[in-house]
Amino acid sequence: MAENKTTPTSASPGDFLDTVEDPQKRADAYAVMNLMAEVTGEPPCMWGDSIVGFGTYRYRYASGREGEWMVTGFSPRKQNLTLYVMSGLKREEELLQQLGPHKHGKSCLYLKRLADVDREVLRELIARSVAAVRRNEIRY
Repeated sequence: MAENKTTPTSASPGDFLDTVEDPQKRADAYAVMNLMAEVTGEPPCMWGDSIVGFGTYRYRYASGREGEWMVTGFSPRKQNLTLYVMSGLKREEELLQQLGPHKHGKSCLYLKRLADVDREVLRELIARSVAAVRRNEIRY
């Protein structure tokens, strides 16, 4: 069985965020890191070389593949701030309509600027996802 390529590392999330060139994206990344730490009650941890994650959970697919992954996390990508909403975004259409400008996939939320979205809605979206993951209710 193949192992996950992205795993927790001992690298410093703060050192990683300090390398983000755009000052606004760097400030947004720190704000998201603080928000996720508050919501999860977990310290930030680097996953691979470009994802800041919080907490862990075990998963097992019907195929038998299993592993460990972050409860939530984010990455300050060049185009967007990418948030990993592990419970899946399909169940959160109402909140997504209230959030503000964004794009999303099954479990990835893409934001251009944090100032463009409602932070309380974002907090609720992350909190609901964290609670669902902890209850093992992940649905894509």
